Amino acid sequence: MKNTSNYPPGWDEKRVMRVLRHYESLNEEETVADDEAAFEDSTQTVMEIPNELVPSVRALLANRLG
Repeated sequence: MKNTSNYPPGWDEKRVMRVLRHYESLNEEETVADDEAAFEDSTQTVMEIPNELVPSVRALLANRLG
């Protein structure tokens, strides 16, 4: 069977699994600290988007980055 997984440039199954193991190993306090740090990162923006618009936003980003 053909592998149809599609990863972003620079990513592969090994990297995805490594990231999953990292986040699954965090305890509750570490998870909260990680989330809070993401909101404090001035190099990124966090937005709330209505669920029904998520597919459109993803498509726009894919077109822009692709």
